[in-house]
Amino acid sequence: MREPFRVRWMMLAVTLMLAACTPSDAGYPLLNGGSLDFATLKGKVVFINYWAEWCAPCREEIPTFNAFAAAHPDQVQVLSVNFDGVVADTLATQARGLGIQFPTLLRDPRSEFGVPPPMGLPETLVLDRGGKLLRVLGGPQTRADLEAVLAALPP
Repeated sequence: MREPFRVRWMMLAVTLMLAACTPSDAGYPLLNGGSLDFATLKGKVVFINYWAEWCAPCREEIPTFNAFAAAHPDQVQVLSVNFDGVVADTLATQARGLGIQFPTLLRDPRSEFGVPPPMGLPETLVLDRGGKLLRVLGGPQTRADLEAVLAALPP
């Protein structure tokens, strides 16, 4: 009887030690350095905008997202993800060229929210203030579209 008890405690101790030594993968790396943990965004409505340099509607809506984010800094967090998966200097050059003024994620978070790959661009995921997927917006968004999504949510 004592042997199984001791084995269980040893297994528990080893598991806890391994967990303490494993780096956390909770954050999403950002283009300009650092990382973002979605848990820190609780209380804000999050818009994750998917774009590509070649996508004309994406180019048209990015200034709208910039203005929307600037108008609601305490309520909204806008993030971007490059659809083509470009990295490093190419990603930085494209984001700068498109005038993206909000953080760009280096890793796509869609799988965390159970969303399949986009069928077209632009596409925007909307997370409610609790961090749960609320909607997937297809096509270019206007300021009125974004304001309507925000207004429909409780404060």
